[in-house]
Amino acid sequence: MGPKVGGIMTIKFVRRAAFVSAALLAPVALSAAHAAGNKASGSYGDMSWTAQNTIIAMTPTADGPTSGGGNPTFLPDYSVHAGVASLIMTYNDGSRFICSGSLAPDRRSIVTAAHCVSSGGVPDAGLASVDAYFYDGSSGDVRVPFNALSSMISVSDIFVNPLYTGEVIDHNDIAVLRLDQAAPDFAQSYDFYFENDLTGVDFNVAGYGGRSTVGGALGNDAQTGWLREGDNTYDFRLGDELFGTNWATVLDEPFSQIEYSYIADFDSGLAANDASCRIAQASNIAGAAGAVFCDLGHGEREAGIAGGDSGGPGFVDGKLASINSYGLSFGTAWGDCRTGLNSSCGEFGGFVPVYLHKDFILGNLVPAIAPIPEPAVWLQMIAGFGILGSALRIRARRTALAGA
Repeated sequence: MGPKVGGIMTIKFVRRAAFVSAALLAPVALSAAHAAGNKASGSYGDMSWTAQNTIIAMTPTADGPTSGGGNPTFLPDYSVHAGVASLIMTYNDGSRFICSGSLAPDRRSIVTAAHCVSSGGVPDAGLASVDAYFYDGSSGDVRVPFNALSSMISVSDIFVNPLYTGEVIDHNDIAVLRLDQAAPDFAQSYDFYFENDLTGVDFNVAGYGGRSTVGGALGNDAQTGWLREGDNTYDFRLGDELFGTNWATVLDEPFSQIEYSYIADFDSGLAANDASCRIAQASNIAGAAGAVFCDLGHGEREAGIAGGDSGGPGFVDGKLASINSYGLSFGTAWGDCRTGLNSSCGEFGGFVPVYLHKDFILGNLVPAIAPIPEPAVWLQMIAGFGILGSALRIRARRTALAGA
């Protein structure tokens, strides 16, 4: 297991009325996560890389840059995905950013990426509000944020993992958002997948991020805000025994910060774009032993993540297993289909495993309401603890008077 989580840093918002003005119903420009400005690059030997906090598929996920559509295989099944929320962060300067998140079992909390609301350890001071949009799919494929067809709920509290550094690649990139009321009944909540190794596990990934009018050969060129989903496989974690601490050297980051970061490449079905296979076999990573990570993907269902998918879910057996965190490219020499970091095939997605943060997540959910004891149990309690029984009756009476 990874590092233990210490104290919890929180921020509280003043409760706001849940309405959207007419002006906001029109399409607005949204950037993909405030921390999407977080970009890192470097080189080691003959390897150069670029990473950025960021569902692109091999076939189109949009009919046009500002419309829905695309290959229907990537449209969400709302009986499964209605609990994936679109998150809109509004800052004091009026700028807005989009992320994704997943409804937790308490129905009052959303699990997302820390970089959506924080630059490191605590919530961003300039963050004015966070709103979560849920949609039941009843009117087809729509852009969910600011849509009258959606249910919007404001976020009242933000809990950021205090170990989150603000660096692009950080396995502590996770936060819990508290809704100011329960999510709508149609929104599915998700249990957690706490098995402690994701290597080689297939998962379903979802989010409201950038889409493509062409597919993985081009990458991201269409608006955010439409929910899409697809499949991938967690290829390995950066701290896999086979690698030792080599990834820390290549990325120039502390091993303790990246050890539990999982990556999945966006396969085109061609060995030339099997980035996990090619990178793992680099002489300064694992050499020939890295061939165990060669895999040509899920065919038509293969998907990668793009800006705006940040914070979205990776599902294993219908349970939340990971949080979308970042994109990573080593360039065309190592399998990327296009120059630059643009969510094209041959790039990596980086994911935060929820098992690493079990205590942090469960510690910040709304506590379950204890069941009311049966009458016979109350009688036993009062008979055995007469004074306590009296105190309970008095307390209940005072509470009733205070709330009258």
